[in-house]
Amino acid sequence: MGWTWFFCIFGAYLVGSIPFGVVIGRFKGIDIREHGSRNIGATNVGRVLGRRWGLLCFALDMGKGAIPVVVAGLLTDTIGRNPVDTPTASLWLWLLVAIAAFCGHMYSMFLNFSGGKGVATAFGVLLAMWPILTIPALVGLCVWVATLLTIRIISVSSMVAAVSIPIVTLIVLQWFGSRAGGDVTTGELLMRGSAPLAITIAIAMLILWRHRANIRRLLNGEEPTIRRAPSKSAE
Repeated sequence: MGWTWFFCIFGAYLVGSIPFGVVIGRFKGIDIREHGSRNIGATNVGRVLGRRWGLLCFALDMGKGAIPVVVAGLLTDTIGRNPVDTPTASLWLWLLVAIAAFCGHMYSMFLNFSGGKGVATAFGVLLAMWPILTIPALVGLCVWVATLLTIRIISVSSMVAAVSIPIVTLIVLQWFGSRAGGDVTTGELLMRGSAPLAITIAIAMLILWRHRANIRRLLNGEEPTIRRAPSKSAE
């Protein structure tokens, strides 16, 4: 089982390192790192090449996070179990698979250990960690959409969604604790749930760190917003 975890973690980093934004850009005859915000993520791909290509990049980046996590969960019989009743060591190793895929995107071995901001890949790895982090990931997506529709700034939406996920994870852990056999104290719950709480906090902090340039632009009033589609009466 130890070697299984090792290959799952290493494979997750390799898969996560695939720079789909760069691949799509090369397919279209450009280096996406030389256009727009110069980021390899779906937002910049969509801004430079069009929404269709941006959505494709988002799906691929999400998939490269989700697939290694699902495969590792199936191989080790970790996926689908109540996290409160799952051995803590198994949860931590499974979360290392998720972190490896996430870090692969942000620090790709194919791009001299540089990369994107990790929002789509983070969503993929969290969504794949059924059931403990799937619900927080879906709530985070709803928060992202609601924030984007309200203020129309992608970077702010991403950061708000990232911060919301650890909060929802704690609520979900309490629910799983109530369904676990026997009485589970708050201390035991926090100890057993330390792995999912730690990874969601770590991912939120990394996403905030990768958005530090956006934060500076926000403070200077220079962060771009998404333009509203013109109404038919205005056409």
